[in-house]
Amino acid sequence: MLKKLVTTLGLAAALAVPMSASNAMAEEKTEFSVCWSIYVGWMPWGYLADSGIMDKWAEKYGISVEIVQINDYVESINQYTAGAYDGCSMTNMDALSIPAGGGVDTTALIVGDYSNGNDGIVLKDATDLAAIKGQNVNLVELSVSHYLLARALDTVGLAERDLTVVNTSDADMIAAYATDDVTAVVTWNPLLSEIAANENATLVFDSADIPGEIIDIMMVNTETLAANPNFGKALVGAWYELMSIMSSDSEAGIAARTAMAEASGTDLAGYDAQLATTKMFYDPADAVAFTESADLPETMQFVAEFLFDKGILGEGAPSPEFVGVSFPDGSVYGDPNNVKLRFDTTYMKMAADGAL
Repeated sequence: MLKKLVTTLGLAAALAVPMSASNAMAEEKTEFSVCWSIYVGWMPWGYLADSGIMDKWAEKYGISVEIVQINDYVESINQYTAGAYDGCSMTNMDALSIPAGGGVDTTALIVGDYSNGNDGIVLKDATDLAAIKGQNVNLVELSVSHYLLARALDTVGLAERDLTVVNTSDADMIAAYATDDVTAVVTWNPLLSEIAANENATLVFDSADIPGEIIDIMMVNTETLAANPNFGKALVGAWYELMSIMSSDSEAGIAARTAMAEASGTDLAGYDAQLATTKMFYDPADAVAFTESADLPETMQFVAEFLFDKGILGEGAPSPEFVGVSFPDGSVYGDPNNVKLRFDTTYMKMAADGAL
């Protein structure tokens, strides 16, 4: 499973986007496309396409919506940022660094879930997070694993300078842990569960310790959404119809989750286990409440400070506040004259109110 990786190459691609790419999308139209990649919280997008639910809602609003799976997560964000897609599934962190940091005004249309144990830190032959001091730590550099490590270190009075980060591909993580030299890893499910199952492994910190900070979202181009509200209505309507189905133990719900499990390379039990460590917002009212929470601005400040510290918050960013992030109450973290990431509950509220 490829998940949540920011690369300097991806950021460079985002920064290279011509202004015309964004402007060209700010027009009324009837044909739209969104992209997604394999991850527990994003599997519904594939099912929406395969089941015909998306087509039904698109037809209701007189439009068409193509849902495209892209196997490379970073590439999906790069293509969205370049204007090839109207929307893309990504995390809050990656949305801030790549499209928003690259100047593409982006709106969080559907706040789908947050990691609630899907990402974690495992130590070998140690049971306390503080024991990580002085160790080499294997993780996918500049990913949410790196962010999780930074947040974890804060809780025990340590900083990254107190250890050595070893950039390790997610594809190599399980094999790396099996070697004697690797004593600490940060990764995500299903890799996390497999590594933590070793007798010498202890999960010392996971995303449930920072609830609500690693958020999985369908992001859309702000100008496209403003010019085409039916695009937002169709996406949101289709999403929450499926949320109602997949959250049930009905025959339809089990069939939907089984299909998503198979599409992600596991079985129903395996997929349900991943859902158990994912806080899914099946009810749009819950998504609205989360997005309007006073905690979200603080989370985005943590994220912005991490990205700035790593040099990936936009070209020449002078401070963590370089990119403005707006919230449903009208407040802004960062530069109010450079708002490029927007948390907007308008369409999720429509779903919650039965107004779609």
